[in-house]
Parts: sequence; structure tokens; C-alpha cells
Amino acid sequence: MVTEMITVKLDNQFLEEVDKVVKSAGYHNRTEFIRNALREKLDEIKLKKAMVELAHLKGKSNKKISPEMYQAARNKAFEELENIK
Repeated sequence: MVTEMITVKLDNQFLEEVDKVVKSAGYHNRTEFIRNALREKLDEIKLKKAMVELAHLKGKSNKKISPEMYQAARNKAFEELENIK
């Protein structure tokens, strides 16, 4: 995998907060923390999109969907999102 360097500017106070979390949460460095934060944000966006799609599908279905079926579909969506990394 090819990586590309980017530049991010942060004010000193915010960077101090990041450094505290890096140290207290056991990250090796800022880069590892920032990569993880970006992955989590991408996963959050994908999850929201999947939930919206599920809601649209539920509304379009002519088939009666039980709460159990809806929960099973929701669980499957979460599992698929977990595998995207």
C-alpha cells in the first residue's frame, strides 16, 4: 500500500489535547491516532448511509417486515461495516 503525506495545521491548545489522548490511550504517535480517528469517522458516515438506505428499503417494501427481520438486516449491515477496514 502506498501512503501519501499530508499536512494538517492545528492550533497549539488542540494539539496538546491530541497529545494527551495519544499518551493516555496508548497510541504510538499522533499519526496512528489521526489515522484511527479518520477510520472511525469514515465508518460512522458509512453506517449513517446504510441506516438511511435500510429505512428507505423498509418503506418501499410491499412485504410485511417484522421487528426481528429488521433487526437481522440491521445486524448484517453492522457486520458488513465491521469488515470494511
